[in-house]
Amino acid sequence: MRRTKRYTLEGGANPLFHLYKTVSFWKTFKNIIVIEAGRFVPFAGWKNALYRRLLGMKIGYGTAFAYKVVPDIIFPEQISVGRNTIIGYNTTILAHEYLTSEYRIGPVVIGNNVMIGANCTILPGIEIGDGAVVSAMTLVNKDVPPGAFAGGNPMIIKPVSAKS
Repeated sequence: MRRTKRYTLEGGANPLFHLYKTVSFWKTFKNIIVIEAGRFVPFAGWKNALYRRLLGMKIGYGTAFAYKVVPDIIFPEQISVGRNTIIGYNTTILAHEYLTSEYRIGPVVIGNNVMIGANCTILPGIEIGDGAVVSAMTLVNKDVPPGAFAGGNPMIIKPVSAKS
């Protein structure tokens, strides 16, 4: 099970329809402006500074978010990325999920020296270990151990084999 906290609204209301009962409109508006600007900034250092200072994300030195990466627009402060990591083109990192009867929030922790391919979706409550590789177009729906290779939908993990 992913590490998420579950919340419900009174009367069983659809949480996404009542989004601004669960999160501030102004916080979300600011996050959308910063993320949309960051998606097109061509310099990794500038993008990291925007995300650190204005969104509260934790991003290690030497990490690069490729063109059009989308961090969570509602809870970006739940995202932590280690040093020297690459997040591939058009990847989405979610720290929340809204369902018809509840919503869930969970931290996303991406380690050091991780390579995430293009067009991936990382779900909330996931941890990707140091040195892991996630292939393009993968739905990351469970933890990826350090050094492992993961890919596909459903995601298949190939652990690091012991050296003889």
